[in-house]
Amino acid sequence: MIQKNALAYFVCLLFLAACSGNPSLNTEKTFEPILEIEQINSIMSLQQDAWNKGDIETFMQPYWKSDSLIFVGKSGINRGWQNTLDNYKKSYPSPEQMGRLEFENSSIEIFDQRRAWVVGKWTLYRTADTLGGHYTLNWNKKAGAWVITSDHSS
Repeated sequence: MIQKNALAYFVCLLFLAACSGNPSLNTEKTFEPILEIEQINSIMSLQQDAWNKGDIETFMQPYWKSDSLIFVGKSGINRGWQNTLDNYKKSYPSPEQMGRLEFENSSIEIFDQRRAWVVGKWTLYRTADTLGGHYTLNWNKKAGAWVITSDHSS
């Protein structure tokens, strides 16, 4: 009888340890914020390259393809991926108008495995002028991929 109780006690202890989130017993992938920062930087680099090739649609790929996407710019608040794409196409109808874009991230905060915040500045070099401003991007992981869910660029 004592052996059965000891065995039941041992099994209960193992079960409780497994449920407690003990890292030595947890087989989930370890969360490493530096890798998430590298992913976001890489995505933004690809965005910049797409813009500089005159490809607004590829530039828009990291944005959340949802009517809930929020873009705040000089014209105010816009909602939705398609509205944001349409506004970009209207504002930048040609490669000359698009110019050459540079992003410079000053801060990337990884809050957890699904939320990040990027603050930086953008510069747009064009033949006729140079424009610039700042951005705050809220990133969320959706279906395992980082996407921009809100963009405030001024």
